[in-house]
Amino acid sequence: MKKKLGKYELVKTLGEGATSTVYLGRDPFAQRAVAIKVASPGILRDPEKGKLYSSLFLNEASLIGKLNHPHIVQIYDAVVAEDLCYIVMEYVAGGTLEAHAHPGSLLPVDRVVELIFKCTRALDYAYRLGITHRDIKPANILLSGPSDVKISDFGAAIIKHASVERTQISGIGSPAYMSPQQVQEQSLDHRTDIYSLGVVMHQLLTGELPFAAHNSYSMVYQIVNGEAARPSAQRPGLPPVLDEIVGRATARELDARYPTWAAFAHDLAQAVRNHQLKTPRSGFADTEKFATLRGLSFFSDFTDVEIWEAVRFADWQHVAPGTTIMRDGEPGNFFCFITDGELAVSKNGTRLTTLAAGECFGEMAIISRHGHVRSADVIADSKATIITVRGEALEKASETCRMHFYQGFLDVLATRLSLSNQRLAAI
Repeated sequence: MKKKLGKYELVKTLGEGATSTVYLGRDPFAQRAVAIKVASPGILRDPEKGKLYSSLFLNEASLIGKLNHPHIVQIYDAVVAEDLCYIVMEYVAGGTLEAHAHPGSLLPVDRVVELIFKCTRALDYAYRLGITHRDIKPANILLSGPSDVKISDFGAAIIKHASVERTQISGIGSPAYMSPQQVQEQSLDHRTDIYSLGVVMHQLLTGELPFAAHNSYSMVYQIVNGEAARPSAQRPGLPPVLDEIVGRATARELDARYPTWAAFAHDLAQAVRNHQLKTPRSGFADTEKFATLRGLSFFSDFTDVEIWEAVRFADWQHVAPGTTIMRDGEPGNFFCFITDGELAVSKNGTRLTTLAAGECFGEMAIISRHGHVRSADVIADSKATIITVRGEALEKASETCRMHFYQGFLDVLATRLSLSNQRLAAI
């Protein structure tokens, strides 16, 4: 093995296939570990396949710096030449979902739902940039933490740039995960990725594919003409809602398939919120957190990336009736949102107002120049769910995330001022 490739130090081989080798490398300038995918020299010299695989590397290289999402592998650098092609990417140490796509190594059901939910949001983000992945499969989804994923390998993607559309190459991808439209080489959009992710979800839940086949030709025939197995038929006891979600994601006809990533994500989030997964809950799933924040008007101008950032640094808790959230006169460098239940706001024993789901409170301690002292008591009237954001966490957030929080505070203050003026006018 070489010790260097360009400016990058090569540490070890991570994986090797027929068309490329992936190395663990180190970027001495950025001082970080990287993954480097290098095209096999033999492939580049092949008179038929050389141009094809150079095009795939060029396609992926065109995305450098464009896919900045917590659940997509970042592409840092690339070299695409006649005799050398390599892509430098974010290094993700957790392996791929392929390791959990077999009956003896399945992940818990609620974890599968959470991982697929994150994939739907990442692929929606890509779609909004004009990108259809076209090769979604477990081997292209990396585990970056206990319940986190990053989608990789956009070489086969369809990329639309204004009036130019790049890459609708035939014969690329894994037939078992292809939509009926893709195996028939029809025009494709994001719904082909929805189908592929539905197949991945089916396999992660059951350890089996929706169609069993001995070769690619048989697989293609079944995808176009066959009846897919329901997940619960291959793994009895799965909640019926998962049959419904997988069935709609992998519907043969486009009209029956999820029309948008948002619709797919919504059904996954509802299954978690409505406790339909029949799994014990040990806290708040990221699926529920993201869907909750996305549904609050305060976060309407936040991008998905900023929502995920807030999910990471906010604290979530259920509180019992009578619980004091804030106490008049006490310091406290944090603010909160209530997502369900009711809270009473009072001063010296006099009730001032009632807070309901969706409202923000305590933000004055964050934006005031005169310290972080509370000016009223806030006590739970009923069982409630509270999201807490601490000042020190907000200070460490990205600039755009912080900006949207402060814009949200201004909207809250403007609304309160308007209500106060209406009350005064009514006196």
